[in-house]
Amino acid sequence: MAPNPYKTRIGGATVTIFVPYDCTNHCPFCINKEEYAHSEGFSLEHICQSIRQMNALTPRCDVVFTGGEPFADLAALQKMLDEVPSSHNIYINTTLPVTPRQPKGELLSFLNRNRQKISCLNISRLMRRYVVESNDDLLACLPVPLRINCVLYQDYPSEKLVPFLNRFRPIPGVSVQFRCDYTATTPETLYERDHIVQKLQQVAEFIGLEGCRMRCGFHFVYRGMPLAYHKTLPYSTIRETDPVSGITYDVLYDIVIKQTGTIHSDWTGVSLNLEGYRHAVYEPYDLKWLTSISNSNHASDFTSK
Repeated sequence: MAPNPYKTRIGGATVTIFVPYDCTNHCPFCINKEEYAHSEGFSLEHICQSIRQMNALTPRCDVVFTGGEPFADLAALQKMLDEVPSSHNIYINTTLPVTPRQPKGELLSFLNRNRQKISCLNISRLMRRYVVESNDDLLACLPVPLRINCVLYQDYPSEKLVPFLNRFRPIPGVSVQFRCDYTATTPETLYERDHIVQKLQQVAEFIGLEGCRMRCGFHFVYRGMPLAYHKTLPYSTIRETDPVSGITYDVLYDIVIKQTGTIHSDWTGVSLNLEGYRHAVYEPYDLKWLTSISNSNHASDFTSK
């Protein structure tokens, strides 16, 4: 059976790159540790080749570096960043590690050199300490935009929610994004106002809901600080039949470059048909505000990555 043709948003699906080296953390919700435990075939060179391939197809898509820990090898990260032209927005998921081998000054120098390239650092900070965190003072020194990214795992300590928010509120320009355990999310529960939404409504001002087929974000303001609760499905392809043409498309939201350089069309391990993607049909991005408090001045403060 011939594969379905692809459809994606104007600009192209987000390209997420898994760096070819591990972190030293042991977060219980991480689904990547098993992959990083078997590093056979990991290749910086092949990843760079795949970045060039994807740039040739969609030269204006968003690019995300994740892992592992992107900042665990600054030389390798620099090589990958150098392959991404300035036409892309670049986001980096990180714990922002500072170690005796990689001191604060070295990390800041790296970020200063790349401040025109990096759109935002998504910095992981959790209510339970699963990682060795750099000092919060570093966050106020960063030369690039930042967002605190917090996974609310299982029975997270809800009594620590307000102290957690107060911890980061003094940092200029910071926002906080909470994420649920997305492996349990279904199309039926994606927009559900679950216990996390209800808790956030008790402590922060709700200003709106944005969403699309694949993900949604409940947006709040806490004492002037932008706050979001992000939910997404555990896969990133929607199969959909056009009611006019009758053509069935695979609608792509995320493309993944694995540690080996192989390119997937989903988080679930499906290989991307590069020739098929070359002929993808483009549509406007369906992410939009579904509910918005009209008097709020904060609706434009959020990004949706």
